[in-house]
Amino acid sequence: MRQLIERVNNGWEELLKEEFNADYFKELWEFVENAYQEDRCYPPKKDIFAAFKKCSYKKLKVVILGQDPYHGEGQAHGLAFSVNKGIKFPPSLRNILKEVSEDIGSEIPEDGELSHWAKQGVLLLNTTLTVKEKTAKSHHKKGWETFTDNIIQQISNHKENVVFLLWGRDARKKIKLIDREKHLILESGHPSPLSAIRGHWFGNKHFSKTNNFLKEKEKATIDW
Repeated sequence: MRQLIERVNNGWEELLKEEFNADYFKELWEFVENAYQEDRCYPPKKDIFAAFKKCSYKKLKVVILGQDPYHGEGQAHGLAFSVNKGIKFPPSLRNILKEVSEDIGSEIPEDGELSHWAKQGVLLLNTTLTVKEKTAKSHHKKGWETFTDNIIQQISNHKENVVFLLWGRDARKKIKLIDREKHLILESGHPSPLSAIRGHWFGNKHFSKTNNFLKEKEKATIDW
């Protein structure tokens, strides 16, 4: 487990050490090791904890929750909703970037690689960090949900004035883990096409609302 901690770093060591040493995580990691040997899984193994590696714990200001990683070849690289450069936008990401553009008046970028969000303090966290190729939810209920629930709760306990963006039913279930007195929670439908068509996504203005809150708390805003 020491190798895992060294792989993450970026200020998360103390928070993650307890999780990595827990019995449930040892069972989870054995499953992950076997899954990556037996099947093609995503993201690449080196990128499983990229959400933490690319978002400094000290800078953390925003948490965006996804579900599984993308399960198509070349898409997932460890950041929720983000894809590698040169990869076609998945529908949910396209709708996210369209809402950003309409909300704050920015241009839609040419690629969907969101590392620049992470580097500013946005934790792009999937609730399940691995997936089998072409098989959505294939690694659900193996222990990842316990891991990410504990991370969310620890962030809530140890940080102040973090913005949690909860998109869709599964993400909104995490409200019980977050202290509303210390943090801002913004909820909406999921950016998937079906939810967006039903009017549950576009117009939520979560990106400007996030920056307005950060300004009020005298924190640097996010360059979306």
